[in-house]
Amino acid sequence: MRYLKWAWLACLAIVLFVVAIANSGDVTLRLLPGEIGDFAGFSWSIELPLFLVVFGGIIAGLMIGFIWEWFREHKHRMEATRQGREARKLQREVEALKSDKRKSRGEDDVLALLDDAR
Repeated sequence: MRYLKWAWLACLAIVLFVVAIANSGDVTLRLLPGEIGDFAGFSWSIELPLFLVVFGGIIAGLMIGFIWEWFREHKHRMEATRQGREARKLQREVEALKSDKRKSRGEDDVLALLDDAR
């Protein structure tokens, strides 16, 4: 299985390398369209190879998606934490009630330990 993983990653690296070589021409990225930039008096632009723009867009999209999901699942994590806390509290309460019951019946400690093992 490990070899399949490495083979997949090697194929992916080769494909990404070929795409990068095929799209190495420079493109100009502008913050605002030309007319609006002239009107506002602010025109920021940068020239980058096309493959960097494409790969950067993919990475930015993945990061935005991961962050969005992390915030969206926050309520589920909080509910799981609350239920875990409540389960531990109830477990402590059950153990306390069992030990109180044993003490009131005057059970033998060895028999109580065997009962706990079940």
